[in-house]
Amino acid sequence: MRYVVRTPDGELVYPSLLDVEQAYLQGLVDAEDEVREEDSSRWRKAGSLPTLARARRASTGAAQRGQILSVVGVVLLGAVALSLLFRDNWHLRLFGIVLALAASFMLTRVTLKAFKRPSSGG
Repeated sequence: MRYVVRTPDGELVYPSLLDVEQAYLQGLVDAEDEVREEDSSRWRKAGSLPTLARARRASTGAAQRGQILSVVGVVLLGAVALSLLFRDNWHLRLFGIVLALAASFMLTRVTLKAFKRPSSGG
């Protein structure tokens, strides 16, 4: 079944909902654009369609930079922790263990954030 998408720039016709989903993932169709089946007269927001609401958009540059900065921070924290573990002072070794635990916690958070789906709001 064909779908018509109404954007601020005009209307586009897609051969299937899968094609609309691909356009949505590529940013050609926005959540605020209106979609209807070709034989229907009812327009719906693209973001309200279950198929499009479940679709995962690619991360923005800011989100990717945030992940990269987090990973770099964890690597630096791990390097400092490792260097402290090889010191002769027991207090520094203990501090190195605490930093290593903090680094593992941060890395767990980064990993969970990388696999978490974005909210349906965008």
